[in-house]
Amino acid sequence: MTTQVLVVDDEPMVRKSLALALERAGACAVTAADGQDALEKFRAQKISVVFSDVKMPGMDGFALLRAVKRLDPRTPVVLITGFGSDDVSARAASAGAAGVLHKPITTAELQHVLLNLIQPAPEGQPAAIITGNPQMEATLALARRVAKTAATVLIQGETGTGKEMLARFIHRESARHAGPFVAINCAALPETLIETELFGHERGAFTGATGRREGCFETASAGTLLLDEVTEIPLVLQAKLLRALQESEIVRVGSSHPVKVDVRVIAVTNRDLRSEVAARRFRQDLFYRLNVVALRPPALRDRPADIPFLARHFLGKYGALYGSPAARFSAAAMERLASYRWPGNVRELENVVQRAVILCEGGDIEAEHVVVEEAPAVEPIDMGGRTIMELQRDAIFSTLARLNGNRTHTAKALGITVRTIRNRLRKYRGSGDAPPAAMVS
Repeated sequence: MTTQVLVVDDEPMVRKSLALALERAGACAVTAADGQDALEKFRAQKISVVFSDVKMPGMDGFALLRAVKRLDPRTPVVLITGFGSDDVSARAASAGAAGVLHKPITTAELQHVLLNLIQPAPEGQPAAIITGNPQMEATLALARRVAKTAATVLIQGETGTGKEMLARFIHRESARHAGPFVAINCAALPETLIETELFGHERGAFTGATGRREGCFETASAGTLLLDEVTEIPLVLQAKLLRALQESEIVRVGSSHPVKVDVRVIAVTNRDLRSEVAARRFRQDLFYRLNVVALRPPALRDRPADIPFLARHFLGKYGALYGSPAARFSAAAMERLASYRWPGNVRELENVVQRAVILCEGGDIEAEHVVVEEAPAVEPIDMGGRTIMELQRDAIFSTLARLNGNRTHTAKALGITVRTIRNRLRKYRGSGDAPPAAMVS
């Protein structure tokens, strides 16, 4: 059933623009030019949310709020004002308003408020992804279309751009929304455990396997399975994953009997999978099987108009969480947020706003409360005529020699994984560029 929203404003152009923005979010907008007209339409129709200007001739927004609450206390009323007064917010909260929006209002902000009122999210999860950025809107439109199908989805993008949030959005929009959403971080699991986590095991399959255990494919039955950092799945298991996707069946560790599974797979990575295939770290056939529909959420620096909206969203979230709601961002604070490049994307912005809410102690957030990690100056490297790959090889060889061939200590010293060390050494051997045997024993 379509949500009916009542929009009340005495200015025709404002009324029309608000209605159009709400209809883009999927609502049916009913408009009224004043409080009395709005009250009559509220009585005659089933209205889910009311958005009303405060300053109107005759019955103003506060009077309409009180009248709506007398008729139906459960209907949320959002007041809109062009005055940045703390008194307006205090009066609205006291009268039972669901919120106050300050003009000028962005389309994204309006849609965000609406969707959070009509579609409360599970704890810790946003109700929807709202944006005014055309590239992000196109990504969401494609995600919404693919959600209605059974197609496998590949989401690639920088860290912090909301890849898992986009995966959850697809699950919510799909026919599988009532089923489980199971997420597994392939990078967080030891190589020896990935197979049993994905496919399960039978009793006695290995030491400690005291009973049968279902893997993620079975746990996510009739739902969605998110494979986060899919590039971390070892090559030997990628073949088994490919078969699971092609045949819709898995074989538990320690068993020879296939088990049918009904699951939609969404693969997520912050790497370029085509480059991983070219480097022979990822199977080409698996890449094609995952890459049925590819989505790439844009980096935050490519959607700068969304920064103020997102910042205000996080301000409300953490102000409520800490019981010390900050009034708003000062112009200097917002300028600081808008001018930063955000290498950590939306995740970094959320952390910065959370820190600012703590530092401001309930007052306005000023520029000094916005603490960002400016990138340190980097001295140019003398490469001595060598390529990046040659520098990497030399670093691995020299560190292995210094640490007596211990791969674990070498990986820790270089800030990489043991798996990376092993894969690089295998590649060097294949190209006839192997280190001395004593170095990698």
